[in-house]
Amino acid sequence: MFDDWGPWYSYKLGHRLLNGSYIFSKTYSFKSSPFPGQDSLQRVIIFGDMGKAERDGSNEYSNYQPGSLNTTDQLVKDMKNIDIVFHIGDITYANGYISQWDQFTSQVEPIASTVPYMIASGNHERDCPGTGSFYDHNDSGGECGVLAETMYYVPAENRAKFWYENLISSPHSSLTVSMTGGRVLSSTMFIENCLASADRQKQPWLIFVAHRVLGYSSSYWQQGSFGEPMGRESLQKLWQKYKVDIAFYGHVHNYERTCPIYQHQCVSTEKYHYSGTVNGTIHIVVGGGGSHLSDFGPLQPSWSLYRDSDYGFIKLIAFNHSSLLFEYKKSSDGQVYDSFTISRDYRDVLACVQDGCEPVTLAS
Repeated sequence: MFDDWGPWYSYKLGHRLLNGSYIFSKTYSFKSSPFPGQDSLQRVIIFGDMGKAERDGSNEYSNYQPGSLNTTDQLVKDMKNIDIVFHIGDITYANGYISQWDQFTSQVEPIASTVPYMIASGNHERDCPGTGSFYDHNDSGGECGVLAETMYYVPAENRAKFWYENLISSPHSSLTVSMTGGRVLSSTMFIENCLASADRQKQPWLIFVAHRVLGYSSSYWQQGSFGEPMGRESLQKLWQKYKVDIAFYGHVHNYERTCPIYQHQCVSTEKYHYSGTVNGTIHIVVGGGGSHLSDFGPLQPSWSLYRDSDYGFIKLIAFNHSSLLFEYKKSSDGQVYDSFTISRDYRDVLACVQDGCEPVTLAS
């Protein structure tokens, strides 16, 4: 069977028993993605920090991920309108208990069996003292990233570092997965190669994703600055140079959207309908997938356009090469509470902006 994307495939999972017989699962199906550059509808889900919860109402330790089931259920309801899911770190909160991974994979089976379920490695997957993680905490409970990189496939050159890019039809998604697995500077070359390789004529939408907040969050005060200043100072010129449209982060358990921003300054007064030249990157914190919520600070900076301390997720809809819709939906009811659009063409991407053009001299 074919649709606008491509052919559908049906499959079963099987297991050979000791007596030589086989048992099989029910039949699942998925559709293949369109070829890169195809002018097609693309619907992308992004969230972080979801975890798992009990269907029977029983409580887990500290009831740590109370919004998890609501997020899962809203996605399952909308599966016919979803093409790919990005769970950007802090996946199960298993913290060393492998049975918790089984519980989580069972919870997301209706999603992951039908569309690509792409993950990032967060601090609760990777951080462990003496193992090379950037922060010397034991947030992973000794997992050291092994469970995440074993349970889920990602197209990474080095799965231990967990950096990869994902080309999904019309949008080109530069998915830089978890700076917690290594120092930001060690991945900068990969990130630049990834961003530079995007053919913006064929893949017009350029998206950056990481688990920790390498951009801006008004509830995350780190070393005297919002977000993680080491990451932001290393990367913001790359975002500007390659005209990254949107950057997404988890780790902070709430939702926040900035203006298009560069070097702490809004570069546009528009809030809901962006068009024309790409000048600055919109930064999104979407860590309200299910874990306990984070509060915001007492002050709302001028670059912070929308804040919500609630459970939710993002849906991006790329209608074609020139029109993108962003929606923030709450997990409680699946309704849209914040949105904006981007409209532009290829020449807008080529336009020169501050630190967004190659340096030239009179000789050139």
